[in-house]
Amino acid sequence: MGHRAAPRGGRHRRHGAALVGFALALLLPGGEQEAGAQAGRAPTGAPTTAAAQAPSASADPDGAGTLREGDSGPAVKDLQQRLLRIPNVYDHGSTNGTYDATLTAAVARFQLWYGIRGDETGVYGNDTRADLESRTTL
Repeated sequence: MGHRAAPRGGRHRRHGAALVGFALALLLPGGEQEAGAQAGRAPTGAPTTAAAQAPSASADPDGAGTLREGDSGPAVKDLQQRLLRIPNVYDHGSTNGTYDATLTAAVARFQLWYGIRGDETGVYGNDTRADLESRTTL
């Protein structure tokens, strides 16, 4: 019996058709996850438990007690009073309890002059708070 030769390019056509099918599967909704599972790997778009749980809107991204421009209240007033005790940092600054641009500049100046790192410039975070509280009393 004779062996019949495959038509020229037949194997390449089958592989090409498979690649086109795979590419189309990726374009379908959820296709990337299905294609990833077919390829024997975990889907790249699958959310993890930690990633699926978004932080609440009221959670402070910098940590509890962090103050920044736009904040107001007794904690801001405490910050203002402490900065007034540091020479030339917040001279004649207000103690109205509002974190404004003047207070932001004073916090940034304090951070720069005393070499405080770890908090965003002009933001009263844990590192800035610890340093300022160690230098002042109310």
